[in-house]
Amino acid sequence: MKLFVVAFLIAGTSSAAECPKAPDHSAAVDRLIARVQKADDQQTAQEISNDMWQFWTDAPDEVAQEILDRGMQKRSAWDLLGAREDFDRLIRYCPEFAEGYNQRAFVNFLRQDFEAALSDLDRAIALSPKHIAALSGRALTLIGLGRTAEGQDALAAALELNPWLPERSLYKPAPTNMAPGEKL
Repeated sequence: MKLFVVAFLIAGTSSAAECPKAPDHSAAVDRLIARVQKADDQQTAQEISNDMWQFWTDAPDEVAQEILDRGMQKRSAWDLLGAREDFDRLIRYCPEFAEGYNQRAFVNFLRQDFEAALSDLDRAIALSPKHIAALSGRALTLIGLGRTAEGQDALAAALELNPWLPERSLYKPAPTNMAPGEKL
């Protein structure tokens, strides 16, 4: 019976009212952010970042987790259309779950549909303001759209939370025209 219910919901016939509230992992993520900011090296920072993913990808219930996991597997196999369908389904089922939007944004980014990716990233960040992956994805998406200055600002915001992001090599601080010691 349980398998039937999961299959029925995954088929896309469920409504958002059935999805429970996503788990609140903000305190745990805040602790990990504090640790990554103090990390001594890239390897340590990567291990801490991996721990963050465990919280971001913790879906509200078994049905949502199954859809998320399946979509991520499809994305990893470059079945981008199949992955997008799964993430569309996840968002319909759990419209308040940030990771659904973040994962769909990643698929859209890979498809070079940057406008769609940006919209999803903005929603993911609205739901989870310290979602570092969504913040860095937003920076890369803005750069992909040719909105380089905005992308640099977004990347700076992500680097404030995690200075070890692989994208840090893309950050180019805005030049200042002030003399040394001159105040803003």
